[in-house]
Amino acid sequence: MSHHFDTPSGRADPRLNLCDFYLFAGRPGSTVMAMTVNPQAAAASAPLFREETLYAFRFDLDGDGRDDVSFTVRFGVAAHTGTGDHRQEFAVRRATGAAAGHGDGGELVAGGATAETTTAPNGITAFAGVVQDTFAGNAGGLDEFGAAMARGEYQPEAFAGRQNFFASRHVAAIVLEVPNELIGTGDVHAWASISLHGHAPEQLVARWGLPLITHLFLGDDESRETFNRTAPSADDQAVRDQIASTIRASTSIAGTAADPGLYAQRVLDRLGLLTLPYTLGSPASFDFAGFNGRTLHDNVMDVMLSLLVNTPLANGTSPDPGRITGSFPYFALPVADA
Repeated sequence: MSHHFDTPSGRADPRLNLCDFYLFAGRPGSTVMAMTVNPQAAAASAPLFREETLYAFRFDLDGDGRDDVSFTVRFGVAAHTGTGDHRQEFAVRRATGAAAGHGDGGELVAGGATAETTTAPNGITAFAGVVQDTFAGNAGGLDEFGAAMARGEYQPEAFAGRQNFFASRHVAAIVLEVPNELIGTGDVHAWASISLHGHAPEQLVARWGLPLITHLFLGDDESRETFNRTAPSADDQAVRDQIASTIRASTSIAGTAADPGLYAQRVLDRLGLLTLPYTLGSPASFDFAGFNGRTLHDNVMDVMLSLLVNTPLANGTSPDPGRITGSFPYFALPVADA
């Protein structure tokens, strides 16, 4: 948790580590989709994104857990700039129907190069590059809280330190602002994914719909890898069983549910296919009242911790508004580059 890394694949190559996924209304008639990767991002030290890799935003329009529309982003070979940074060109493709679920087919709809903002004639605006990490979390408190739970003790006071581990972090972000008509209408279910796609068959290595599922509800590397390598339409029942088991154990230890099993099932029902629901064109908010997209301002750790233990639980930190801007790409750039 403390470094965003949640699986062996992510630890082996940070460029394959999907840190966060956001979805919210942008300029009138458009939706912003953003993923952050690579918690060791620094433009001068190494390429930000991996070649032969698909970074994808996926949309289910009818609630069956299958991609109906996807936007895939693929990066080229990194080249050194005159300032010593690494520059990578990228292409964005939009696919629908059967083509949306795999590969990099579909129509070329946008492109650009890292650290630059580009707008295509179809209205898609794209950015990929180093940004300030907007996620906030009391990683030390969470480690202490988890260790206490493992001993069978409920210690909400573990979060009293109120230290945001991510306060000075940078990540690599892919941000697309897309006209709604290129996505769909009404309610959608969305997720981001990373897959290896080159000479060998495509292999899914990371997936992110709802925040902190792997960090809070799946307790071992094997379960996390299983989740990350499974599409929403084929969620492994073993993963859902482990989520339920974690919730039952947590509420039993905390003494916060009269029937931990029944509460666990209610949470599973709320989590659904573990994708992010959103009504296109509406104000996004991921909070205690419900899930409708996710903005950069949402304190998702408090929401998910409280679901875990069935009682309000605050981690003591929240996203820093100073790291968020009101215009594209919405993430503040590193100070030296702003």
